[in-house]
Amino acid sequence: MLMFVHFFHELKKANVPVSLREYLTLLEAMDSDIIERRVEDFYFLSRAALVKDERNLDKFDIVFGHVFKGLEQVGDGEIANIPEEWLRALTEKFLTEEEKAQIEALGGWEKIMEELQKRLEEQKERHEGGNKWIGTGGTSPFGANGYNPEGVRIGQKEGRHGKAVKVWDKREYKNLDDQVELGTRNIKVALRRLRRFAREGAPTELDLDGTIKATAHQGYLDLIMRPERRNKINVLIFFDIGGSMDSHIKLCEELFSAARSEFKNLEYFYFHNCLYEGVWKDNRRRHAEKMSTWDVLHKYPSDYKVIFVGDATMSPYEITYAGGSVEHWNEEPGGIWLERVNQIYESAIWINPIPERHWEYTPSLQIIKQIMGERMFPLTLEGLDHAMRELSR
Repeated sequence: MLMFVHFFHELKKANVPVSLREYLTLLEAMDSDIIERRVEDFYFLSRAALVKDERNLDKFDIVFGHVFKGLEQVGDGEIANIPEEWLRALTEKFLTEEEKAQIEALGGWEKIMEELQKRLEEQKERHEGGNKWIGTGGTSPFGANGYNPEGVRIGQKEGRHGKAVKVWDKREYKNLDDQVELGTRNIKVALRRLRRFAREGAPTELDLDGTIKATAHQGYLDLIMRPERRNKINVLIFFDIGGSMDSHIKLCEELFSAARSEFKNLEYFYFHNCLYEGVWKDNRRRHAEKMSTWDVLHKYPSDYKVIFVGDATMSPYEITYAGGSVEHWNEEPGGIWLERVNQIYESAIWINPIPERHWEYTPSLQIIKQIMGERMFPLTLEGLDHAMRELSR
């Protein structure tokens, strides 16, 4: 019971609007034994009882994982199209630098995918160790928890050597919180350079200076009204989410929160690594509610200012090859979609959270920077200032 009380107070501290009535409803459900005594069942029951608005789901997950230790793996997703029993990591094979140097890459993207398809057809059972079959703990270019300088990672929780050219997993990402409190107001100040104001609409706002002048001229109180100032700028933001972007979540949330505050006409979508034929608004339902990128580009006219936010860190194949996406088979290279955006919108930039001094060491980043016409800016106050000047042209 004390742990449940602590859970309730932690949710309140995290600004999740839970009430005593909802807390009692949760306790009544527990007393009624409507679920089995498993942490997974309790997670879904408590979430249903205590969370009224899906915008608070991420905050709830953070508190739940903090209060009830060991639940970080709940809902991690399924491995896409690969038998789970093959993918459990039972061993970890450590190689010396000399052994690693002896392992040769297969010879490029086409060869790797050709061999993977061949081995998927030939292999009939789980494999562990070795250097050919799909398995764990070996030097095969296909599998998990082993080593190969250029391969396809299948079923491993996260990268370790950074060598995989494709990651064949189905992963779940969380939405950015646009209500996060900013650590500094300077981001807002930088974004304000982009705003353009104009008087429009009905005269509903008091013109104080005009009223003073008219009153002095007329000799009696003469109220002068004027149309309200309206921010006419239209902004379309695409956020890279998941993977290597996880380490930049706080900074991106600050940017997102500032953008929502400064731009009244703002639309946003999520993508992963590179823009492809589909984007989404909600990361929790991105597989079921993905939107056509073509529909988005047709819906929002060319006067929109387009901003991509991402680290541009991926395999170059994801940008330059069909089938290069880490999560699905893309019929067209991601670079083609970025070029389409540049053709439709006169103002499009890329904002990168990675410090600019590291950019030259990432081939994929250089490719995207070139596609964007060198219009890539670091996610710093100075970088945002230059980015807003570019969009204001």
